[in-house]
Amino acid sequence: MDRILAIITARGGSKRLPGKNIRPFNGKPLLHWTIQAAQACRELFHDLILSTDDEEIVRSAEKAGLRVPYMRPAELATDTAGSLRVVQHVTQWIENRDKVQMDWILILQPTSPLRTAEDIRAAIGMASQSKSQCDSLVSVSELTVHPAFAKRIDVEGYLRCWSTEEKEGTRRQDAGPPAYARNGAIYLTRRDVLVNANSLYGERILPMMMPNERSVDIDTEFDFRFAEFLQQQEQ
Repeated sequence: MDRILAIITARGGSKRLPGKNIRPFNGKPLLHWTIQAAQACRELFHDLILSTDDEEIVRSAEKAGLRVPYMRPAELATDTAGSLRVVQHVTQWIENRDKVQMDWILILQPTSPLRTAEDIRAAIGMASQSKSQCDSLVSVSELTVHPAFAKRIDVEGYLRCWSTEEKEGTRRQDAGPPAYARNGAIYLTRRDVLVNANSLYGERILPMMMPNERSVDIDTEFDFRFAEFLQQQEQ
């Protein structure tokens, strides 16, 4: 069986929503929803580990039953520190500690509280069935506004097509094939791609479709309230 390291990334700093990772979300800290989903399929992982620089986040995670043996170095907790370096550091730390080498690295962000344990299981199952033909798997959702209709505002303040000229009168059904975007819920990367190719994605990225109602990635106050509302409808 492949060794999978599951990493929950939860930096302390947040400019748009200060303290969002432990902010109450439908009765629990936001972080707890991701911990809960990951713990429900804990048997699939070599380890489940939190990467944070914040002691308050550590205490919150421990209240949810997650042991936290690792603290993110300060130089990897800045606004400019990329996810790649953060995940590589955790992976190296675990491999050195346990004297083993991982096969897959699973990244779960607390800002996707609507992602379920079933979604995680499905992602791992898809990657396993690919027979090593993919470098990574990324969860996506269909865009509600097709890129063909995207607009920009030019330097003179007028509305223009974003990249290509949209033919006036184009209907939604004529815009072309469906378009998708990463929803932030699940990133599953082969260890050799992460470490040797120095990439979170590689070249062969397997998409895992998730419905829009479970694909809110919280970045703003509106996202937060909207995600709460959607979850309440399911309860």
